[in-house]
Amino acid sequence: MSLGTVKGAVPWWAKIGLKLMLSRLPVQYGGWRRLGLFVHGAMDDPTYAYSVFRSHFDRCKDLLPGTAFSCLEVGPGDSLCTAVAARAHGASSVVFVDTGHFARDDIAPYRAMANHLHSKELAFVDLSGCTSLCDVLELCRATYLTQGLRSMRTLPSQSVDWVWSQAVLEHVRASEFLPFMREMRRVMKPGAIASHRVDLRDHLGGALNNLRLHQSLWERDWFANAGFYTNRIRFSGMLEHFNETGFDVEVVGVDRWPALPTARESMAEEFRNISDDDLLVQGFDVLLRPTPMSDVTSETLQ
Repeated sequence: MSLGTVKGAVPWWAKIGLKLMLSRLPVQYGGWRRLGLFVHGAMDDPTYAYSVFRSHFDRCKDLLPGTAFSCLEVGPGDSLCTAVAARAHGASSVVFVDTGHFARDDIAPYRAMANHLHSKELAFVDLSGCTSLCDVLELCRATYLTQGLRSMRTLPSQSVDWVWSQAVLEHVRASEFLPFMREMRRVMKPGAIASHRVDLRDHLGGALNNLRLHQSLWERDWFANAGFYTNRIRFSGMLEHFNETGFDVEVVGVDRWPALPTARESMAEEFRNISDDDLLVQGFDVLLRPTPMSDVTSETLQ
């Protein structure tokens, strides 16, 4: 029986208990990743990483300034392979912001990405002289920052042409979501564009089991750092937050369940009055453009 089969057979409440227990063991992230636990995406697979990069790039490329654009990926996860892809597509600089050093340090996934691009007859980034991740980042003019909101605050204002993220915004701590979005708005140039894929399913089986628990427990640090946290901001709430932090919002795709995957009566009281229409959204794609400064109130940017 595969690990994936075993994980799929474990009920949501047992996954919480197991992850809470495992998260307290003195094991580094790389060890958990080799076991297939606490994995931050699949971005070390060049085929997948490139498909994610292109999905966001294709939405935004006509709005980017030629072949010398600056970009920011939020939450790159297990690799920085998209540095190679972005460089091959004309990026003049790439910044990665994450909440920890989760990216693989070995050179293999980055060379695999370069070879994948070459096989598609795209611009070739020659990594033959690179022996470390630091070499790859230098060649691609990329910077890797690993302190989340604190890192965002170190970036220069109006320095980025393009921002993207893949199933990341739902993991930003609820208390930091508005400050994080304000920082994203601050670092984007006038006319910049952001593309985000947001996954609103729980990380306990792909339903809404994360809505069962009361906020006073869910938001405790020891609970939120156990590998299954999502901020539980629903679709309409996310759109409101984007607007209030200074963005024009264009929803380009919405995925819905045909019926609620988790019974409403089993949800914590704070979620029971949310409309079915809102709860049925399991994920969406959105483009964000900075609202002209003359249209943004001082309260929005504070």
